[in-house]
Amino acid sequence: MINSLIIFGAKYLYLIVLAIAAIYFLKLPRSQQKNLAIFGLISLAVIFIVSRIAGYFYYDPRPFVAGHFNPMIAHTADNGFPSDHALLTSAVAAIIYFYNKKISIALFILSLLVGLSRVLTGIHHWIDILGAIFLSIICTSIIHFFFQRRG
Repeated sequence: MINSLIIFGAKYLYLIVLAIAAIYFLKLPRSQQKNLAIFGLISLAVIFIVSRIAGYFYYDPRPFVAGHFNPMIAHTADNGFPSDHALLTSAVAAIIYFYNKKISIALFILSLLVGLSRVLTGIHHWIDILGAIFLSIICTSIIHFFFQRRG
C-alpha cells in the first residue's frame, strides 16, 4: 500500500499540481489571466534554460546508478540534477506565489511530496529536489522583480 502511494507521488502527483494551478488560472479575471500567463511563460522558459545550464555544470548520478540497485520505478540512468518533476511543480508554485500565497504554499507542499516520492523511489537524491526548488524560487523572484520595475 505505502509503495503504491510513493509510486503515485513520484509518477503522477505533479499532475494534481498542474490541475490546481489551471483551475486557479481559469477562475481569475481576464486581465489577471493575461498577466499571469505572460509572467508564467517567461518564468518557465527562464527556469528551464537555467536548469539545463545547472545540469550541465553539476552532474549527480541517480541513486540507483550510484548504489547499484533497482529503483521502484523505471528510469533512464541520466543526470538527476535538477529533478524535472520538482522543477516543474516548484516553478508553478513559485509563479502562483505572487498572485495567491495560500494556494502557492499548498502547491509547494505538494511539490515537496513529489520530491520525497522521487527520493523514496530511488531515482533522485535530495540535492536534485532542493536544487530544483531553489532554481525555481530564485529565477521566479528575479523575473518578478523585473516585472515590478517595468510597471
